Amino acid sequence: MSSVVTINEASVGQSIQHGAHHDEHHHEHHQSFIAKYVFSQDHKTIAKQFLVTGIIWAFIGGLFSVIFRLQLGYPQSTFPWLEDLLGHWAKGGKIQPEFYYALVTMHGTILVFFVLTAGLSGTFSNFLIPLQIGARDMASPLLNCLSYWFFFLASIVMLSSLFVQTGPASGGWTIYPPLSALGDASSGSKIGMDLWLVSMAFFIVSSLLGGLNYITTVLNMRTKGMSMTRMPLTIWAFFFTAVLGVLSFPVLLSGAILLLFDRNLGTSFFLSDIVVAGKVLPNEGGSAILFQHLFWFLGHPEVYIILLPAMGMSSEILSVNSRKPIFGYMAMVGSMFAITILAFLVWAHHMFVTGLNPFLGAFFVLLTLLIAVPSAIKVFNWLTTLWRGNIRFTPAMLFAIGFVSLFISGGLTGIFLGNSALDIHLHDTYFVIAHFHIVMGVASFFGLFAGVYHWYPKMFGRYMNNTLSYIHFWITIIGAYCIFWPMHYEGLAGMPRRYYDFSNWESFKMFGGLNEFISFVSMVVFAAQILFIINFFYSIWKGRKVTTMNPWNANTLEWTTPIRPGHGNWVGEIPEVHRWPYDYSKDGKDFIMQDVPVGADESKH
Repeated sequence: MSSVVTINEASVGQSIQHGAHHDEHHHEHHQSFIAKYVFSQDHKTIAKQFLVTGIIWAFIGGLFSVIFRLQLGYPQSTFPWLEDLLGHWAKGGKIQPEFYYALVTMHGTILVFFVLTAGLSGTFSNFLIPLQIGARDMASPLLNCLSYWFFFLASIVMLSSLFVQTGPASGGWTIYPPLSALGDASSGSKIGMDLWLVSMAFFIVSSLLGGLNYITTVLNMRTKGMSMTRMPLTIWAFFFTAVLGVLSFPVLLSGAILLLFDRNLGTSFFLSDIVVAGKVLPNEGGSAILFQHLFWFLGHPEVYIILLPAMGMSSEILSVNSRKPIFGYMAMVGSMFAITILAFLVWAHHMFVTGLNPFLGAFFVLLTLLIAVPSAIKVFNWLTTLWRGNIRFTPAMLFAIGFVSLFISGGLTGIFLGNSALDIHLHDTYFVIAHFHIVMGVASFFGLFAGVYHWYPKMFGRYMNNTLSYIHFWITIIGAYCIFWPMHYEGLAGMPRRYYDFSNWESFKMFGGLNEFISFVSMVVFAAQILFIINFFYSIWKGRKVTTMNPWNANTLEWTTPIRPGHGNWVGEIPEVHRWPYDYSKDGKDFIMQDVPVGADESKH
């Protein structure tokens, strides 16, 4: 305990020094535009940089899915405008088969890594950790700044791969060798693949710099009185997310670098006994399955790197807008801890059909089904938080409830896929696509939207337009279920994923109408996201101004800062914490903020 006290005293000492620096805040607008917005070391500005970059990527990744859904929904039609947009990739207005695979690959890569990893963690870990634990900034503002610029560099490299003549990487977003290891295998295995691997290397450096910063800040920079058990669940979620990232991303980095060696230096880490066009290659001794182990050892924790921040923010938003304390705070922390441990022990459930020893498979089945237990604890606690609450249906609250709904319905299908016997039938079918899009893709997006709507007033000092927000919510949730729920039935019928045209198969022809329906709905949902983007950027300059420091009547420390906090967050001293963040409807009061002393005169609240 004493060590915690000394840390807190140290950070209070720091905060007093920073306080002096903060009094000079009125000089800050003499900073040039570049110093203030481009090379900023203020965690709030860096968070916005991550968010805006993530939004741009989300638009590109979403657009790719609309383009390949056109092919799946209308396989016999031609769209002349596609040729104008994509050139020789869409000769005669029809997407070429090799480019179709590139679209699928880039869509997965962009949304999993550049939007849901960087956009979610990069934005909200950066924005909320110092504000909610009572710190002036991150432990290392410089590393934080570098973390964004490495992400930006990764983005530039990935974007440039879309414009090379042979096209972007097209080995699936999992980039399995030998397809990805041999330049002759396909046009998408040429320079585009090298750019993909280099981009991911920069991206991983960015994630590691960020993650180390988040962990250090949470452990060392908490204000006086902010013990670990008084931290909001958002901070716990970001903390565990950072731990997952720091331990698992280096494994993918090693896989990517060894793959670059195989591609360019003649090594054989992942290649053995390969024949290309009748010619036997000299590579021997490597194992393509080894790459799968390296990829999924990141790939499964990655699911929770994406989901945990959404879980933490949804917990916070559900509690604030139910006007009730979160149900089972320690169980929520414990379940996040259990998820963090188990996330590292289930990667081979992606590999049941690789010839994995069935005995080993049984071990992974058990662990996979076990991870349902902490997930179920979280779901029950969210539902119990909502139960008999005095619910305010703000846009953020609707998206948080939508997150819970998607997490339940998408999570249940994971029990099917976690069973190795069933997985042999369902593997690489549309059932898998339906499962992970609902539980990881759409659910995490809902967590992201909930966070943006809830903390937007703190980010920009304005509100987003409510009417547009409600339209955005209803189209997105109904659309998401209309797109991905029917895919379960296609998958049960054995319809394989990543195929270019199903109309040639007698057995899958019957899904023609359904595919058309899914494609149509996906375009409507994409249009609703454009509505969100317009609302987001318009509101930065023209939204209704925030006039109160605490618009949601929440308890956490970020609402004790000025409406538009400067660099350093608090004017004067950092508030001291006296209670946990979920004192709602207590002692006859609607809410009691964390910095209100216990037993003090709380009448002003």
